[in-house]
Amino acid sequence: MSSPSDQPTPRDEGRRTFLKQSSLLTAFTLVPGPVIQAASFELDEKVAGAFEKVPLKLEVNGKKYKLSVEPRTTLLDLLRENLNLTGTKKGCDYGQCGACTVHVDGQRVNSCLSFAVMHDGKKITTIEGLSDGDKLHPMQEAFVKHDGFQCGYCTPGQIMSAVACVREGHAGSETEIREYMSGNICRCGAYSNIVAAIQEVKNGGQKV
Repeated sequence: MSSPSDQPTPRDEGRRTFLKQSSLLTAFTLVPGPVIQAASFELDEKVAGAFEKVPLKLEVNGKKYKLSVEPRTTLLDLLRENLNLTGTKKGCDYGQCGACTVHVDGQRVNSCLSFAVMHDGKKITTIEGLSDGDKLHPMQEAFVKHDGFQCGYCTPGQIMSAVACVREGHAGSETEIREYMSGNICRCGAYSNIVAAIQEVKNGGQKV
């Protein structure tokens, strides 16, 4: 059995509390300022995100969605991160390369420059929704036939723009095609093949 002298006195408890608090304060002061700021920022972001989300209804590739998103979420990030439609590529993220091109109510849009909330109630078509099941879209078939891609990264955006180019009536000549496809950059330089694919679909009178 312990004697009364072995029991902690109020003075001992006070000393222990002081040492614990001192150690905690010392550790806190040794944490780099940027780390503290980052942690605070992340917490603020989570709190703000929970309060700022707004409802959003979309029809994507024929499927209807009811979502809750932050107002600053781009259409590109919504498709890739929320709906797992990763065929639409994130290239420059500045609307200059065209890799993120999708159709909104039939019109081509750079999804990296467009907020998702701007398209409430609209119909979105991505590269995944262009084909009919296992049957490729005529433009997809033409790109394969004419080898309109090399690395393939820009191909989804190229195909979506190519379809729009024909639908808009801007595929009357090679010069016109090049002008109206100029917003889509191919780092591999497969432009001649892309033009040939578009011309074949346009001249073939296939429904796009």
